[in-house]
Amino acid sequence: MRKRGYHHGNLRQALVDAALKLIEEKGPMGFTLSEAAKQAGVTPAAVYRHFAGREDLIAEAARQGYEIFADLMQYAYDSGQPSAMAAFAATGRAYLAFARKHPGHYIAMFESGISVNHSPELAAVSARARGVQEQAAADLSQHIAPEKRPPASMVSAHIWAMSHGVVELYARNSPGTRSPFPPEDLLETGIGIYLRGLGLIAPDS
Repeated sequence: MRKRGYHHGNLRQALVDAALKLIEEKGPMGFTLSEAAKQAGVTPAAVYRHFAGREDLIAEAARQGYEIFADLMQYAYDSGQPSAMAAFAATGRAYLAFARKHPGHYIAMFESGISVNHSPELAAVSARARGVQEQAAADLSQHIAPEKRPPASMVSAHIWAMSHGVVELYARNSPGTRSPFPPEDLLETGIGIYLRGLGLIAPDS
């Protein structure tokens, strides 16, 4: 067997790429380190030169996913400026787009059971992603009196939960589920109803 990882001089990334493919096919707990090693073209023992175990390997896949996700969220936020509403809505759509384009990363990040505090690096990049949407929420609520203004972190958490629910139920081909509306429409209208209920956007906006 040719040692592809060693040949290219990047065994660590070859193992992450292999894990991402296996996560997408079998789930985060459905594969072994031996399978990841085989996909990467190395012996199982070689994995331990870079990762302490499967959890560390999945955590690195999650960290890389958060890097992509945070950049995408920032791009969505910046693209929506100068409208606070457009920037906020764009970050919600970015969540859905990320889940579709990077399913292996998404599963590693949100469905593997790996804590974002698994490593300082993972904690930092996940906080960066959350921070973008919290900033968008803070921008949107500036016209609300401070004593009536909901915390930006709460608004962001609610939208994050809504986005995650739409992804899980209707955007990932879950067996036996089919949305009567496109996931994008569900998310956009849901965000609109939520924000109107909080008084963050006017009824006729």
